[in-house]
Amino acid sequence: MFKRISISMALIVFMSGLSFSADEFTLMREERIGGLSIGMPEQELKQKLKKEINCVLKRGPERLWGADGLYHQKWEYAGCGLVIGMVSEKRGAPKSIDSIAVVGPGGYATKRGIRIGSTKQEVMKAYKENWNKEESGEGGFTAGSIYGGLIFDFKKGRVSRIFLGAGAE
Repeated sequence: MFKRISISMALIVFMSGLSFSADEFTLMREERIGGLSIGMPEQELKQKLKKEINCVLKRGPERLWGADGLYHQKWEYAGCGLVIGMVSEKRGAPKSIDSIAVVGPGGYATKRGIRIGSTKQEVMKAYKENWNKEESGEGGFTAGSIYGGLIFDFKKGRVSRIFLGAGAE
């Protein structure tokens, strides 16, 4: 499943005329947020979160994306500040994680210790070697690529949102 997602992202990049090295997606494949990772199977996610959080799960509708031919669904853990993008090859089939967003305070941190409330300087120190200057805006910091990496949003110099995955279709 993860191989198909990676191939789909590479095709999107190729068709858009952009070129990236194979290492552009390494950060996305290796990064973790609170022990969650891209490609983690649905069953493993459920077991992990059952032990760690006590939040209500709200599932969005499954939608077929033309860009990759896969079914996508948003799982929002209300009250925990966690939104997980899930993906499967068929409607109703077991899913795996294709994106992770931390949108509120809590115990979720990146592999390098960045969490909601961390400073812009802390993000720069932790991810400087992965910084993509061209894809980072005034209020954000992109590590890796918008096609596969970490995106940090800031408010008043502090992290207000963390996104891991492909931020562009």
